[in-house]
Amino acid sequence: MPSRKLPNIIITGTPGVGKTTHAQLLADLTPLEHFSINDIIKNKRCHTRFDEEFKSWIVDENKLLDEIEDEVKRGGKIIDWYACDLFPERWVDLVVVLRTDNMMLFDRLTKRKYHEEKITENIDAEIMQVILEEARESYAPEIVIELQSDNVEDVDSNVERIKAWYEAWMEDNSGKETADDDDEED
Repeated sequence: MPSRKLPNIIITGTPGVGKTTHAQLLADLTPLEHFSINDIIKNKRCHTRFDEEFKSWIVDENKLLDEIEDEVKRGGKIIDWYACDLFPERWVDLVVVLRTDNMMLFDRLTKRKYHEEKITENIDAEIMQVILEEARESYAPEIVIELQSDNVEDVDSNVERIKAWYEAWMEDNSGKETADDDDEED
């Protein structure tokens, strides 16, 4: 049975909320690895095609999960992606859902040169709390946290809070290994 000595953390949220910034800063402060799902999708070809209209890859979720499973089960990953509900709960110790003020999010997505329809879709998802609800439906409530990410102060505070959680997890799990149950269906 595989086990892990380091936790796995998902940092998720609507595009533009600061997932990559948070993940990289946290990786710089801990032994955890920033695990960019977007990079894996592109580099390991875990997609079926590129959608020109939305300027994004159509993800082959089964191929993606097969590609990352062994690495994630070893632990020590900060999983950076806009979706979280496809990762099995037994892989995950903490889910951080970042939220951003809608006007700030609009400005960030506009700076990224997202087209109007993609901006609207992402703002609507933020307003409707789509990713937060997916996290709450997919994982135990005690491992899902929602953090505001409007400015540098928020980012710094959030990273410190997640780092403190990591340190507590390490202390609580010192000498133990967190087991993944291979008998469960993916």
